[in-house]
Amino acid sequence: MKAATFGAYGEELTLTEVDDPKVGPDWVLVDVKASSVNPVDWKIAAGGLDGALDTFFPVTPGWDVSGVVEAVGPAVTTLAPGDEVFGYVRKDAVHGGTYAEKVACPFRTVTEKPANASFAEAAAIPLAGLTAFQCLVHVLDVGADDIVLIHGASGGVGSFAVQIATSLGARVIGTASEANHDYLRDLGAEPLLYGEGLVDRVRELVPDGVTAVVDLHGGDLDVSPDLLAESSPGRIASIIDPGVKEMGGHYVFVNPDVDDLDELATLFDDGSLKVNIAATFELKDAQKAWDLSQEGHTRGKIVITV
Repeated sequence: MKAATFGAYGEELTLTEVDDPKVGPDWVLVDVKASSVNPVDWKIAAGGLDGALDTFFPVTPGWDVSGVVEAVGPAVTTLAPGDEVFGYVRKDAVHGGTYAEKVACPFRTVTEKPANASFAEAAAIPLAGLTAFQCLVHVLDVGADDIVLIHGASGGVGSFAVQIATSLGARVIGTASEANHDYLRDLGAEPLLYGEGLVDRVRELVPDGVTAVVDLHGGDLDVSPDLLAESSPGRIASIIDPGVKEMGGHYVFVNPDVDDLDELATLFDDGSLKVNIAATFELKDAQKAWDLSQEGHTRGKIVITV
């Protein structure tokens, strides 16, 4: 089969022929229709996570997938050939990812895709959507009485976080460049410019402080404790900096979870969650998708179609 691979840290992606993946007893083989780019993909290729994840070359990157089940292992009872699925296919080692014509997935990582979503839309949801959902629901327990500040609200994760927090009934304030303020308003957030003076700008909107902070950017993490209401100490979740724990907050590294994916599918199908696809590339152009992602100014998700 064809896959986009790199043979060593620092190499660019190339389209190559690789062996078809093996399907374990509790695994699912998926005929891939789409994947999506997350910054962690090219950070792995640069060696940025070498100290945390075992990597076996050549690597097919990618953790997001949507597609059609081709085969299931004998212990799998929840899915069958022909099912349309999506998932966050993070394995114990980096090797056989989703930038490929086929991918073998532990059954705990994939579930039925949203009925109303295209394959491209479904592929854009898993990692970013799960990250936002787990920060807001499992870590911060956000509800209707909350005022949530989201640092980096217009990016891939941030776009989902704004919509999920809004669906939970929270008031949402999101930081972004001024060019993305109208976009955030459309998603349901009150936009603010990030950077110097943020504390004053937040306090103008919420004199008593916000009740929860989600850090998806890192640049304003150091002022986040000053933005919390006195009644909400430690309600900070960061996906960027483990140092948030020294502030009494929580560092979040997203986990595969089919129950959470099912919740995201429900939000999509009932119209509470929309997917903004910034650009689409064919598998042979995966490196171009990475180049765009690395520019750091993308609004929404970059999708790779297969």
